[in-house]
Amino acid sequence: MHLDELRALLARHARPDGTTAIDGVLISKVERPNVPSASMSGTVLALIAQGAKRLALGDRVYEYRAGQYLVASVDLPVTGHFTDASPDTPALGFGLTLQPAAIAELLLQAAVDLPRSGGALPGIAVSDAPEELVDAVVRLLRLLDRPRDLPVLAPLTIREILWRLVTGEQGAIVRQLGLADSSLAHVARAVRWIRSHYRQAFRVEDVAQLSGMSVSAFYRHFQAVTAMSPIQFQKQIRLQEARLLLAAHPTDVTGVGQRVGYESPSQFSREYRRQFGAPPSLDAARLHSATRSAAPTLP
Repeated sequence: MHLDELRALLARHARPDGTTAIDGVLISKVERPNVPSASMSGTVLALIAQGAKRLALGDRVYEYRAGQYLVASVDLPVTGHFTDASPDTPALGFGLTLQPAAIAELLLQAAVDLPRSGGALPGIAVSDAPEELVDAVVRLLRLLDRPRDLPVLAPLTIREILWRLVTGEQGAIVRQLGLADSSLAHVARAVRWIRSHYRQAFRVEDVAQLSGMSVSAFYRHFQAVTAMSPIQFQKQIRLQEARLLLAAHPTDVTGVGQRVGYESPSQFSREYRRQFGAPPSLDAARLHSATRSAAPTLP
């Protein structure tokens, strides 16, 4: 594997904000294990070159380390942290945003008939990175040292990376991103609706109809993708939004609970503590006083 060169490229080109000169490509460099933090996963490929990370989605826990990659095919509420990092040996990772349109175009132009999965698939998966995938990522990052070549060759190399994904071990999950009629596309439609309307109560039957699925199929596929029921998913979104609001308004616990859709302050406090390990007032004070970096990280 080209992991040694990948580590060197990531370390050299890491920026405080995590961005690079290639649109959609992020580099993470973390010098110490950090505490679990909640975020949205995005639709992404995340390849670890050094260190390790743990990610929780509902009741599922994913761990991946050097030489492994994670794919997220739906933007999901996750909690994650690097577990193996130090100033001498920082955690290093490569991230690439997965665009459904790019995957759809690739599938349309493919000369081979790739199989479709008829079953319910998870929204996140981890695999060992094949040599061909690591090689393509290394060649993409080399372009950061060749600005003249970057605008021409980067799109071609990203296309190759996507091809390695759609034909790889987790190809069925990635391919669903580009299929408008896939069960993933239907669940993703429901996920977007719940995220946009997380403050309001809803009937699962109505969201199933909106997603174009029967209630039973919707429950089955939603649970497989997100590791949560639709109501549990809404709760995760509410609590994550509440935590962001409390970081800016640490004294308005009751108001924040109401803004994210909780009618009962006691229920809000109870569910918040269960999710984040501290009552809202204490966690808000801690968040407000802490110095936090705005740099994006891999899921």
